[in-house]
Amino acid sequence: MKKWLEKTELIGEQVHLIPMQASHAEDMVHAASDGELWNLNVTSVPSTSTIDNYIKFALDEQATGNGLPFVIIDKHTDTIIGSTRYCNATPDHRRLEIGYTWYAKSYQRTGVNTECKLLLLQHAFEVLNCIAVEFRTHINNEASKNAIQRLGAKQDGILRNHRISADGSLRDSVVYSITREEWKSVKEKLLHYLKD
Repeated sequence: MKKWLEKTELIGEQVHLIPMQASHAEDMVHAASDGELWNLNVTSVPSTSTIDNYIKFALDEQATGNGLPFVIIDKHTDTIIGSTRYCNATPDHRRLEIGYTWYAKSYQRTGVNTECKLLLLQHAFEVLNCIAVEFRTHINNEASKNAIQRLGAKQDGILRNHRISADGSLRDSVVYSITREEWKSVKEKLLHYLKD
């Protein structure tokens, strides 16, 4: 039986999303070193000491059909600038989450996130025929919450004590989603953002 999440490449004007591979480890750590993103306590970004496990987990999830991890390449420099993935996929319900997203500091607050989300959402709704796409973020990650809301996602609720963070603290996660019915207006909004 064909897997719902097949390896694919997503190509935009600024970025090219390709399936993550173990060989991307060094370039991913280099991208994360722009801002030393692994020191952020509201998200999970790989460092030299965690990159192998980070990639192994992502590829294991891919093998089970639970996820599809990508590295994000700046088309102008042909370098890896971050990572994102489909995760928590439930094919029977045609629902998935876009998560594990991070960008090198110099690419944050640029059009890169908007284009990446457009590519991922377009593939989810128009190819995978999703009925809803979910986003989750740390309750204290204001930048991430603002970015998700700017997409047009609506808050579904808060998962209290959702995860145990690397430092042992408990994380509450805010859950957002975009439904199939909302996709057309969200797509128009994202396309408008990219023209500005």
